[in-house]
Amino acid sequence: MFVFSKVPLTPDTVLTFAVEGAEHAVPVWITALFGIILAAMIAALALEEKIHAKKSIIVGSFAGLCLILATVLKLLTFGPVELPDHHLIDLPVYIPSIDWGVITIILGASLFVEVTSRSGVFTWMAISLTRKSGGDPWRLLIFYGLLTVLFSAVLNNVTAMIIIGSLTSVSLKKLNRTELMLGFLLTEGMLTNVGGLLTLISSVPNIIVGKAAGISFGRFFMVAAPYVFVATIVTLLMAKWYFGIQGLKTDEEKLEAQRMVDSFDPNESISSQRFFWFSVAALALFIVCLAGQSALPLGLDRLEMGFVALFFAGAVLLAYKSEVDKFYAAVDWDLLAFFAALFVVIHVMEGAQVLNVIGDGIATLLKLPNPLNSVVLLISSAGASSVTDNIPLAAMMAQILGNLQTSPDSPFWWCVIFGANLGGNLTPIGSASTVVAMTIIQRQKLDLSFVKFVKVAAPFAVVQLIIASVYVLIIF
Repeated sequence: MFVFSKVPLTPDTVLTFAVEGAEHAVPVWITALFGIILAAMIAALALEEKIHAKKSIIVGSFAGLCLILATVLKLLTFGPVELPDHHLIDLPVYIPSIDWGVITIILGASLFVEVTSRSGVFTWMAISLTRKSGGDPWRLLIFYGLLTVLFSAVLNNVTAMIIIGSLTSVSLKKLNRTELMLGFLLTEGMLTNVGGLLTLISSVPNIIVGKAAGISFGRFFMVAAPYVFVATIVTLLMAKWYFGIQGLKTDEEKLEAQRMVDSFDPNESISSQRFFWFSVAALALFIVCLAGQSALPLGLDRLEMGFVALFFAGAVLLAYKSEVDKFYAAVDWDLLAFFAALFVVIHVMEGAQVLNVIGDGIATLLKLPNPLNSVVLLISSAGASSVTDNIPLAAMMAQILGNLQTSPDSPFWWCVIFGANLGGNLTPIGSASTVVAMTIIQRQKLDLSFVKFVKVAAPFAVVQLIIASVYVLIIF
C-alpha cells in the first residue's frame, strides 16, 4: 500500500514519496519516462487488432518492461512482506502488486456461473424475463438495464456483468435478435458503473472516499439515488436511439412476438430438477453472501468477496467433481492475466510517481473559483480513472482532500466519487466491468475494438458526466 505525501518541488524538480515508511527520491525524468510508457501501453491496447496480440500479452509485455526498468532505477522495495500478524513472508515483488480480490472475484464468479448454467437456472431466468417482455426488445432492455443496476448495487460490478451478460445472450438468441447483442451488452456494461454509485458499499472507490469524508450509508444512498435513477433512464433512452432498439409498434408485430415467446419453455434446459433447485438455492445464497459480506459473523467478513466467490464456485463444482477440468478450461485466463499484469503496471506507476503527478495536477484544480473547480475536478477524476485503476486514484484523492481538511459537506468528495466510477465508461480498460463486458462481446464474435468502444461509449459517458456535474452543482 502506498502512502502519498505532498511536498514542494525543489529547483532540481525531484518528487519524493514514502513507500512503507521508506523515503525515495524520484527525478522528474523518471516520472516522465514511465508516463510515456503508460501512454504507449494505452495506445497499444487501442491498436490491439492491428498488432494481432491479446490484451494479456500487450499489458504483460509492458508489465515486464516496467518491472525491469523499476528494478534498475531502484523504484521497488524488495524483501519480505509483513502480514497483519507481523509475520514476514518472502514473495516476488510483483505478487503484492496484484489486487487478488479482483482476480478471485472474477475467477470464482466465472466458475460459479459456468457450473450453475448447466442446471438451466440462467436459461430459465432469461426465458422468464423474455416472456414477461412479450418479445419486445425495448421492454427487454429496460428489464435487463434495471436488473444490471440492482445487481451492481448489491453485488459487485464484475459479478453483475458476468451474470447479466449470460442472461442477455440467452434471451436475444431465443428471440433471433442477435443483431442487438452489442447494444445490449455495451449498455449493461455502462450501467454497471452507474449502479455502482447507488450505495456506499457498491464499489471500492465509494468505500474509500466515503470513509475518508465520513459519509454515512444512509446519506450516501439519499444523495446518490436520484442521480442513479436519472442516469439509468437517460442511458436506456440513449441506447434505444443509438443502437436502434425499438419497441414493437403494430398489433400484428406484438401478436407475432407474443406467439413466439409463448412457445418458449423455461424448463427446456432443466435436465435435473434436483440440481436445478440446488443451483437456485446456491445462487440466492451467493447473492446474499456477497451483498452482506461486510456483515458476515465470526470474523468471516475479513475473508472478503473473493473468498466468497471461490467458496461458492468450489461448492457447485462438487456436483461435477470428476470432470472439473472442462470448467477450468472454460475460464477466461486471458482476462485474468490481463488484470494481473495491469495491476503490476499501476503499482510501478505509483512508485514512479506518475499517479501522484496526476493527483497533484488535480489538486491544483481545486484552487479554481467555484463552481468551476467542482466541475473540473469531477471531469479530471473521470479522465484519470479511464486510464488507470480507480482504486488507487480514489485513495490518492481521498488523501489529498483529507490533507486539505475538506469539509464532509464539500462537493469535492462527490466529484471524486462520481468521476472515479463513471470514468470507467470512457474506455474499455476504465473499470473491471467494462473489461468483462468487452470480453463477453468478443466471445460472442461481435466486432468491437478498443477504438470503436471509445467512439460508441464516449457519448454515453459524456452525458452521464454532464448530468453528474449539474447534479453536484444543484445539491451542493
